[in-house]
Amino acid sequence: MTDDRAAVLRHRLADELQRSGALRSPHWRQAVERIPRHEFLPEFFESIETPHGTHWEPVTRAGLPDRWLDLAYQNKTWVTQLDKTITPHQVTGPTPGDPTSSSTLPSLVVEMLEELDLADGMKVLEIGTGTGYSTALMCERLGDEQVTSIEYDPGVAANARTALARVGHTPHLAMGDGLSGVPAQAPYDRIIATCSVRHIPASWLAQARPGAQILVTIAGWLHGFGLARLEVTDDGTAEGRFLPGTISFMIARSQAPPTDAARQAELLAALADAPARAAQVGGDLHRDWTGVFVAQLAAPGAQWQARRVDGGPWVDYYYDLATGSGAALTPETDGGWSVQQTGPVHIWDDIEDAIAAWKAAGSPAIDQFHIHTNGRTQTVSLDTTAWTLTTDAP
Repeated sequence: MTDDRAAVLRHRLADELQRSGALRSPHWRQAVERIPRHEFLPEFFESIETPHGTHWEPVTRAGLPDRWLDLAYQNKTWVTQLDKTITPHQVTGPTPGDPTSSSTLPSLVVEMLEELDLADGMKVLEIGTGTGYSTALMCERLGDEQVTSIEYDPGVAANARTALARVGHTPHLAMGDGLSGVPAQAPYDRIIATCSVRHIPASWLAQARPGAQILVTIAGWLHGFGLARLEVTDDGTAEGRFLPGTISFMIARSQAPPTDAARQAELLAALADAPARAAQVGGDLHRDWTGVFVAQLAAPGAQWQARRVDGGPWVDYYYDLATGSGAALTPETDGGWSVQQTGPVHIWDDIEDAIAAWKAAGSPAIDQFHIHTNGRTQTVSLDTTAWTLTTDAP
């Protein structure tokens, strides 16, 4: 009965994805209709809002099987792990935590697969196996031998391997840091990342054929995101443009922001005594998708946090632990913002300059930005303005 119901739900999901424009080709429609997503989601978390913030309610096959099956085929991202260790069967009710692994909403999965422009005979490397669902879709399209996927988390990797075997697929699976790629199966015609990265690693370029395409979300510690498609050139560099839309993925674990509670506390304390000036760009910058991305280019080492002290207004803090620099943005009663800065780098000055250049160009959307990397430096540019990140940065 479950198999019959699941087949109906897969067909319904394919119809929904096709109507939305995410699913455009017969190959991928066939894959969506064949691959049972529920086999990759035996359990997951559903978010609920509580007086104490977002909590996560476990949903399992054993709990409410009919509801579990229906939810598995909704066009939603389902969190499968919290805080790098907690899985749904380990909790009995709503629990707090930060998502660290998930099954991406199917519309985004197939939209990215469509963007890969795959053809028969191509070899593809997937960075971030996750549940294995997108891996299975590619196996349906290309054949198991053509698909290689690597996963950082051992438990997640083991579950994906089991699920893939259960649905009849045995691609090349590896466990480790996806930023190193999988040289044993190189060279690749396509590389797709289901996590975001601060910079494209040189190993991906080395493992790609000339003419290969890389599809990856460029992100950072200010939570700015842009999906980029690059083509690898004969000299081993890669260049391309960002694609339209608002797409985000969890950042690769080896590029996650550093944490140092004592250092952070020192910076925030120093900001309390720093002189203030009127800010040209306010702390509400985070409401602008492309604006945050531009700010991140200008301050690639900065992190962001909002805090409310002693019942006062929410203050937006931007801090760079490596340089010992920080900025605090406070809303004023007149609707403006004031900024305080400390440390050798005036983070907010740099962000204001970048935002001014972006606005002078007409505040273009993310798809107007260009990206180039040679494995040592990565440059994102807009018209005559460019921001370069050395790729030996953390």
